[in-house]
Amino acid sequence: MYKEKKYTVFQEDITLKKQKVTKGSLEAEISKTLTQWEKDYLGRGSVSVKTDILRNMVIISLNGILTPAEYELCSTKEGLLSIKRTRSGLVESGIEQLSRIMKELTGEETISFHTDISTRTGERIMVFKLANDLQKKLA
Repeated sequence: MYKEKKYTVFQEDITLKKQKVTKGSLEAEISKTLTQWEKDYLGRGSVSVKTDILRNMVIISLNGILTPAEYELCSTKEGLLSIKRTRSGLVESGIEQLSRIMKELTGEETISFHTDISTRTGERIMVFKLANDLQKKLA
């Protein structure tokens, strides 16, 4: 997979073509972009993000997403379910933006999106299932 790289020199855009995108660099770019999306869309970002590309899936692990108040609410079953429902609803309301981000970064359409949050560890897992095998495309 090749990606164009843009540089600005004296207010002119220069595009260098045929720059090979590695799996690691794409994973890092997805992590960085998703963190920025969280800050812009949800109002705050996670403490750490790790992205893995596996076959036709992009698996993202986001750590440190719950606030101290949310941890406190999770001490009851009702509070736990409320946090899960609210947080999932917030992320899923941005699925169009997230799918667009994946398309821009990977060149692949998102077929399905899955997410869950651990109220015990404060970790969110996101899985984007893509139309084609991205891992093979990057090999």
